[in-house]
Amino acid sequence: MNKLASLAAAFFVLAALACGRVMAQDVVAPVAAESDLPFKRTFAASGIVSGSLEESALAAGVPAAALAELLRGVVEAIDLDHDVRNGDRFYVRYERTFSLEGAPIDGGRVLWAELQLSAKKSTIALHRFRPFGAPHDSFWLANGQGASPSELRFPLPSYVVSSGFGLRVDPLDQPPVFALSAGAAIGQQLGKGPTRAGGLPPGLGSGSGLMSPATMATPLALAPGAWAPRVTPNRVVTAPRALGGSVGGVMALHEGVDLVAPYGTPIHAAGDGVVKGAEPKGRYGNWIEIDHPGDLATVYGHLASFAPGIAPGKQVSQGDVIGFIGLTGRTTGAHVHFEVRFKDRPVNPMVYSALKPPQLRGRDLDHFRKIVAHDLADRDREAKVASAGL
Repeated sequence: MNKLASLAAAFFVLAALACGRVMAQDVVAPVAAESDLPFKRTFAASGIVSGSLEESALAAGVPAAALAELLRGVVEAIDLDHDVRNGDRFYVRYERTFSLEGAPIDGGRVLWAELQLSAKKSTIALHRFRPFGAPHDSFWLANGQGASPSELRFPLPSYVVSSGFGLRVDPLDQPPVFALSAGAAIGQQLGKGPTRAGGLPPGLGSGSGLMSPATMATPLALAPGAWAPRVTPNRVVTAPRALGGSVGGVMALHEGVDLVAPYGTPIHAAGDGVVKGAEPKGRYGNWIEIDHPGDLATVYGHLASFAPGIAPGKQVSQGDVIGFIGLTGRTTGAHVHFEVRFKDRPVNPMVYSALKPPQLRGRDLDHFRKIVAHDLADRDREAKVASAGL
């Protein structure tokens, strides 16, 4: 009888639910609060830059928190101060979460954005995407290149590579040579700083097109008046080779790259880390080494001076100024010797993965391309509706 009664009671509850007449006290499961039942809405904002991209996007309705995230992504692809001009067009698609009462409960997140740059005559687009196995999503350029900062960066925003990674003859072991016109031009432009020239042969002044004198600021540098070759990008021209002979000197591993820039140019930390050393160090001149996470370290040599506060144990962030381009140590001109070391072994900075932005490949790239095509189709559809006045 109890079994029949239970079945009858269950039938009654089901019938009541079907008719919409069940009483509150008959419902066993708790009813979720409105704040527990959010919903998302997507929005599109577009406009013309007037003043700055930030001001213009805020005026178009993009939430401040979402815009801040977008600008952090954009700054990896363009220079906001120089590349963005009045009259450039922008489009931003973003989403926000709302409570059932319609109140926003988050700062919003950008799904994708596009910026038409008149200065560069190009269009920059960022799309949000999460690669397979990645812990979170991030922004990617339309070609599948990551817009997030790489693990390490080069210490100068612009430079000339005067000597690459690998075996080479020490430039200071070579006799003087007549410079090629390109090398002379580079040296005249970048060879600023406290050089010491002495006893030049008659008629061989600084504007003669010959190599500039070596400089010295540590005991291992050459004496005043010693001659050393000026460099052209990616190679060193030596006297025997220029005169048709063979290159002299002992080959040795150049464990980094030499980045040429004007004397006194600020040098930036390649990544977040802790300063391991900052001191005069023989042939390196004024030298800094920074330890980074993941068994990585970077080395900077020939500095004119250290930035204030740079000392062993100092925490630095990527982009912090740590010193200035100089001529200390064994050097033929103003530059920074830059090394990257993994597990205390030198690696080539020009090809090492930590200095390159991530790149989507394989199925991630295929999936991402479909997302980009969908985003563009949505944007074009919105434009058609707007132009039709619907």
